[in-house]
Amino acid sequence: MESIHEYRVEAIGAGGRNGVVHAEGILPAISFSPPPEFQGEVGRWTPEHFLVAAVASCFISTFEGIAQTSHLEFDSLRLAAEGVLTKQDSGWRFSEIRLRPTVTLRKEEDRDRAVRLLEKAEQSCLVARSLQCKVALFPAVKVETEVFVQQEVEICDAK
Repeated sequence: MESIHEYRVEAIGAGGRNGVVHAEGILPAISFSPPPEFQGEVGRWTPEHFLVAAVASCFISTFEGIAQTSHLEFDSLRLAAEGVLTKQDSGWRFSEIRLRPTVTLRKEEDRDRAVRLLEKAEQSCLVARSLQCKVALFPAVKVETEVFVQQEVEICDAK
């Protein structure tokens, strides 16, 4: 594997602080605006959302890769992520990104291993490791046991 990889995007200003970002060969292009609190438009992706989404998507991919290598079987993985923007003397910056993953397992005996793998994913996520702000992990594991309901079947003799 090469030791350097480059990822290119192009952002085009669309006026009024808005723009579009795209990468060659990747669809769709994404319209963006500053957040409303910085005079942007409501309902659009913002650079702040892009950053939090980059951490979230990297975490998901990293966990799934680690789980696959570790042969951890899980039913689902959901992640809520929130970025905390704080005004400091030098200006606004992200002070923390909070990751709240929930892994759903079938077997109780996999619970501790799942938590360890979530922690390993947080430490291994290359986007999170590239940031200066704190990345805080709040892992949750659910175990769903399969419930079998035996239905009573009435057999009627048709005469």
